[in-house]
Amino acid sequence: MSVTVALNRDHRPRSWKLRLQTRLAICLARILALFKPYVVRRVLVRLSKGAKAADAAEVTSARDSVLASSLGLHGLRACLPRSLATALLCRFRGTWPTWCVGVRTAPPFAAHAWVEAGREMIGETGGYDSYSRLFTVPPTTPLPRAEREPATKDEPATDQ
Repeated sequence: MSVTVALNRDHRPRSWKLRLQTRLAICLARILALFKPYVVRRVLVRLSKGAKAADAAEVTSARDSVLASSLGLHGLRACLPRSLATALLCRFRGTWPTWCVGVRTAPPFAAHAWVEAGREMIGETGGYDSYSRLFTVPPTTPLPRAEREPATKDEPATDQ
């Protein structure tokens, strides 16, 4: 028995820069998906530092661009590279979504990877409580820099 699947083709024009960034994000995501989960998480935590939180429109735009560039990422078993590519493309633009890995809360058991903006799962079926999160990589903000303290009486000022 075979199942016929019709994919929606996105024909919106995209700039050459966006197409190049999308292809690079997809290539990096496919390579990153080959590593062990703790390595993937460590890499993503490093990449998320210093990026502002992405809103739903930015994440949806990045996901649409990823899906328009690769038919292979439309599949049911392509959730890991698809979510990684979406997160990487957002990072190229200076933002970061919440990248999540988890399992379905209701039978049948299934592992899944997705991206979120706030408490909204982007492009996924089911609600926010449909999956139990095993680990997430949320956007992180850099620590504020400490202001330089003025020189005291005992120490000469060394401004140059």
